Amino acid sequence: MATVATYFGIEEALEKLGIEPVNSGTSTGNKWFPGGTEIASYSPVDGQLIGKVTTTSKEEYEQVIASATSAFKTWRTTPAPQRGEVVRQFGDALRRLKEPLGKLVSYEMGKSYQEGLGEVQEMIDICDFAVGLSRQLHGLTMHSERPGHRMYEQYHPLGIVGIISAFNFPVAVWSWNTALAWICGDVCVWKPSEKAPMCGVACQKIAAQVMADNGLPEGISCLINGDYHVGEYMTTDKRVPLISATGSTRMGKIVGRTVGERLGKSLLELGGNNAIIVTPDADIKMTVIGAVFGAVGTAGQRCTSTRRLIIHESIYNQVKDALVAAYGQLRIGNPLDENNHVGPLIDTDAVENYNKALERVVDEGGSLLVEGGVLEGEGYESGCYVKPAIAEADNSFEIVQHETFAPVLYLLKYSGDVENAIEIQNGVAQGLSSAIMTNNLREAERFLSVAGSDCGIANVNIGTSGAEIGGAFGGEKDTGGGRESGSDAWKIYMRRQTNTINYTTELPLAQGIKFDL
Repeated sequence: MATVATYFGIEEALEKLGIEPVNSGTSTGNKWFPGGTEIASYSPVDGQLIGKVTTTSKEEYEQVIASATSAFKTWRTTPAPQRGEVVRQFGDALRRLKEPLGKLVSYEMGKSYQEGLGEVQEMIDICDFAVGLSRQLHGLTMHSERPGHRMYEQYHPLGIVGIISAFNFPVAVWSWNTALAWICGDVCVWKPSEKAPMCGVACQKIAAQVMADNGLPEGISCLINGDYHVGEYMTTDKRVPLISATGSTRMGKIVGRTVGERLGKSLLELGGNNAIIVTPDADIKMTVIGAVFGAVGTAGQRCTSTRRLIIHESIYNQVKDALVAAYGQLRIGNPLDENNHVGPLIDTDAVENYNKALERVVDEGGSLLVEGGVLEGEGYESGCYVKPAIAEADNSFEIVQHETFAPVLYLLKYSGDVENAIEIQNGVAQGLSSAIMTNNLREAERFLSVAGSDCGIANVNIGTSGAEIGGAFGGEKDTGGGRESGSDAWKIYMRRQTNTINYTTELPLAQGIKFDL
């Protein structure tokens, strides 16, 4: 029986990306290290072995850091527009390999092929953004209180940026960090998720070739692999001034505490418990489209996935019925088949968490409108395919207060005005993404006001997922407070320096202090 890999061209994609049956998981560019034990990557699509990646030993990590430290001395003095040219070439390489890399993302992670292609497009977009940024790393000038003096601020690169990424966006989030860090003059050491290591190897091979084509030293782009112990090499290492970590709130608290103890900098992108408020003035058709995609896209495994739908009591039944009807049209199956809407969860552990969430919401007094369950039979052999579920619940339920990384949508009812809905929305520990569906200007502006949504992302008449790279991405509270991607997120990758220049023959002191000799 032919596998999905044969039917959908995965084997050809792996060949184009240089993926072998066993791959080194440690690299400083074109130099690859033998590594130690192996991580096996199985596809949640069909349960087939994609390949293996060797883990990074402590000795190899030390060699990686030495290479990165040396490369930084060269890279930081390369003019930023020249660094931008290298990033431009990297973006062009991604354009050429968009199809095979998108297929690998889909096959290794389980998201739809269209979403896999979209993730690679995000990489391309952030490269384009970074190229323009390479000529805009602006400082500030200001007037001095002392005559004959000039003051200004400038930004310098930090050094080594350590990146720890999650399985759900196995390539895009790395590129958000890497493209900006490279533009800023930093070098990067990346530990991909052990659940999607092949994507990391593929990206490193692409980057390494671009660096080699430009005659650049080893160490500008580095790869390490392994479990949390390998991540700890970086989080405890004073030679890595910035750690950018994406994952659960539990993981982020550990990283933040560890890096903070050595007075390093952290960029944390953690859990979300995102809600859409649906007011009486909402466009129901738009609401259903946004809510369904937000809840079931990537099988509910986006940090911006819609977890809660807060619906006004006057339209509650209308929205509920429309959602149930829409869920009845969902097609679940192989994500490389573009006729399907929903692919698998990442692994059977995720399936177990999904099942526990459904049991818990019923135990706490909720009811299932659209029942879930694990799919079995032909096409579902991996054991990772589940039915998207809808539950009627209350925001006070413990399970609703937590993020379940699966396609489970909770319907919550509110009465009165929009302030009550906003209070429900803000009544969770996380603060990543939020949205309101309304054609009422006052409600929209109230939602966006200082007393409105407490999330890092607040949308009007679109869903909670689908952020563009032009805006800063991130959230508040238990989401970690980090910002990546667009706007002025580049500043986290640099250190700020204030400069004062005296061009006179006198030495006046600030604040009018006299110190005569």
